[in-house]
Amino acid sequence: MAGLKPGAPTPQSLVVHNHSRVLEVSFSDGAEFRIPFELMRIYSPSAEVQGHGPGQEVLQTGKRQVDLTSLEAVGNYAVQPSFSDGHDTGIFSWDYLYFLGSRQDKLWEEYAGRLLAAGVDRDAPMVAPAAHGCASH
Repeated sequence: MAGLKPGAPTPQSLVVHNHSRVLEVSFSDGAEFRIPFELMRIYSPSAEVQGHGPGQEVLQTGKRQVDLTSLEAVGNYAVQPSFSDGHDTGIFSWDYLYFLGSRQDKLWEEYAGRLLAAGVDRDAPMVAPAAHGCASH
């Protein structure tokens, strides 16, 4: 995953709020976001969620109650969260966290549309995806 875009805002603080299940991020441009763990989990930038190309995304369900069990720094450009469902392969660059925070309404809307199109409920348990030859997790 690419690092920071030149001139992009950088985080000034990251606060994990376990009770409300949100990551609070304040950026150098004054923007402040409260990003739900569920949103982070369903839009994880990992290959496990995003696939290896367009159309290979795996619709995530049953993530409303997911917790953040750890948040590790990745160099000076990202964090890698571990979630209570065992997912820990997504590396969230500062740019990506800013994207998630600033586009939350649109992302929730898109997610609701994907759930509707698939005919599944947001809280339905995850169904194991069909094998697609991906050896990495």
